[in-house]
Amino acid sequence: MKKQFLKAGWLGLLAAGILTHAAWGQSDPTGKRRVTSTYAITNATVITSPGQPGSKATVVFKDGVILGVGSGIQIPKEAKVIAGDSLFIYPGFIDGAGNMGITKPKDPERPKDFVSSNPPDEIAGITPWRSATEQFSASSSQVDDWRKAGFTISQVIPDGGMLPGKAAIMVLGAGNATNLIQINSGLAANFRGSRGMYPATAAGVMAKFRDVYQNSTLALEHEKMYASTAGVKRPQVTPTQQGMAAVVQKQIPVIFTAPSDLEIRRAIALQKEFGFKLILSGLENYETVIDLIKSTGTPVLIKLQVPDDKAVKAQKSEGVTEDTKAQYARVKEAYEKALKQAAALEKAGIPFAFSTSDAKAGDAMKTVQTLVKNGLSEKAALAALTSNPASILGISRVAGTIEKGKMANLVITTDSLFKEDSQIKHVVADGFVFDFEVKKKAANGNGKTDGAPAGSVEGVWEYTSETPAGSSGGEIVLKRTNGVLGGTISYDDPAGSGKVTSPIKNAAVNGKTLSFEFDVNAGGMSLTVSITGEINGNSMEGSLSVPQMGSFPVKATLSSPSLSN
Repeated sequence: MKKQFLKAGWLGLLAAGILTHAAWGQSDPTGKRRVTSTYAITNATVITSPGQPGSKATVVFKDGVILGVGSGIQIPKEAKVIAGDSLFIYPGFIDGAGNMGITKPKDPERPKDFVSSNPPDEIAGITPWRSATEQFSASSSQVDDWRKAGFTISQVIPDGGMLPGKAAIMVLGAGNATNLIQINSGLAANFRGSRGMYPATAAGVMAKFRDVYQNSTLALEHEKMYASTAGVKRPQVTPTQQGMAAVVQKQIPVIFTAPSDLEIRRAIALQKEFGFKLILSGLENYETVIDLIKSTGTPVLIKLQVPDDKAVKAQKSEGVTEDTKAQYARVKEAYEKALKQAAALEKAGIPFAFSTSDAKAGDAMKTVQTLVKNGLSEKAALAALTSNPASILGISRVAGTIEKGKMANLVITTDSLFKEDSQIKHVVADGFVFDFEVKKKAANGNGKTDGAPAGSVEGVWEYTSETPAGSSGGEIVLKRTNGVLGGTISYDDPAGSGKVTSPIKNAAVNGKTLSFEFDVNAGGMSLTVSITGEINGNSMEGSLSVPQMGSFPVKATLSSPSLSN
C-alpha cells in the first residue's frame, strides 16, 4: 500500500485524502491556517531594496521571519518549496496613515444640557484616547484588496473628528491573529470641523487644537508638581489630556491629514508653535509648498492616487471661444503639474511614502506607473512603497527591505514591477503565503503571445516534480493545431494504476515562460492543475501548482522536438 501511495506521487496526496487537511494550508488565499511555517522560494530574481539590481537567489523564511537570502542558501528539509523561476521578489509594500479595515464608531448621544458652543470633547470629535485597534478588522474585504495589491503592512488611523485617536501599525497576515506590530504609533489629526457645534471651521479647529495642547501641557506639569511637592492640590486630568500626553512629551508624532497646500501650511504653523513631532499625510496638492516641506524636514505621505482626467478628456477641439480655450489650457496645465508633483519631491530630495486612505486598491500599481511616466524614478517609487514608509513609521528594523532577520513580507510578481503587464502572483505577509490568479495573455491565431513563437516549445518533454510524497513525472506533448498551441500531459494515476493522460488547455508562451493547465480527477474531485516554467534551450524549470495545496518544483527536458507542421 505504501509503495502504491508513493507511485501515485503528487496526485497521490489528493487520493489519500490529504487535500482535506491541506485545503486550509498557508498558501491558500485566506491564509487562515498553514501546513508548515517554513518556506523556500527558489531561483527567483530578488530585489532586496530600492536601487539594488535584481539577482537570482533563494529566500527562506520560517515563522514569519526571513532566515536567509542568497544563491547558496541551505533549504530546511521541512520547507515547502515554491519555484521562483521567471518570478521577481520585492519587499512587501507598506502603507502610512491608511483606513483599510477601519469601521466607523457609533456616534455618542448628546447630553440633555448640550451647548453647541462648548460641546463635550467626544461629541466634538476630540477623542485622542481611542486606538485604531478598536476599529480594525484584519478579515475586512478592504484588507484583502490591498494585500492583493502588494501591501503587507498598514499604519491604520481611526475614524472620527479633528482628533479621532491613535494610529496602530498592523501586518496584513492571518485574519485570526492579532496582527499588531505597534500600538499608539501616532495621533491622527485633521482640519475637519464638527457639524452644528464648535469647532465648525478650520480656524476653529486650529484654535481648539491650541486649547487642547496647552491644557494637556499644564495638566502634565500639575501632575509632576503633585508627585514631587507636598500640599499641592490633586490634579483632575481628563481623558483628552491623558490621550495627548504622549504627543506633548514628544513620544509620538501628530499625523496631520492635509490634502491642500493651505492645510499643509496650517499644520506646519501649529508644529512650529508647539514643537511636537509632525507627519503630513494624504497630500494631494502640494507643489507650491515643496520648499516649505523641505526646509522643515517634515516626513510626508502622499495619497496613492492621481487626479481625475475627465475634465481634460471632455475638452472640445472645435466650436469653442478663445476664453474657453484658455480655460482648457489652465485645466490641462494643472492636471499635468499634479502628475509631476511626486517627481518634484524626489528632485527636492524629500523622501516620501504613500497613504492608501480613500484610494482604490485596484488602481494602486497603475497610479505608481503613471507617476513613473511623469518623471518619478523607479528607485524612488519602490522606496515610497517599501523603505521610506518603514523609516517614517520607525519600523526599519523589521520591515522595508528583504534581509535576514526581518519580517517575511514579500511581493512576488510575474515580471519587473513597473512593467504594465506585470502581475502579482503571490504576497507573503507575516510568513503567510497568499496566492492570486494570474491572468493569461490572449494568444493570437499564430499560437504566439506578445510575439513569442510557440514553435520553440513544441515536442515531447519529459518532466519530473518533487513533492512531500516523493518524485514523480511523465510526458508533456506540445504541438500546434490550427495555429493554436495545445497537447497532452501524462501523470501517475491517483488510484495507483499506471499512467493517465489529460489534454492541455490555455497554453501560452511569453518570452521564455511557458504556462498551461490541465484537469485531474482525483478521488472523485475535479481539479485544474497549472504548470509555469522558464525555458532555456532544451530544458525547463518552474512550478506545478495544485489548488489549495500550493506549488511544487518541476523540471522538464525536451527529448523529441519538432512535432509541429
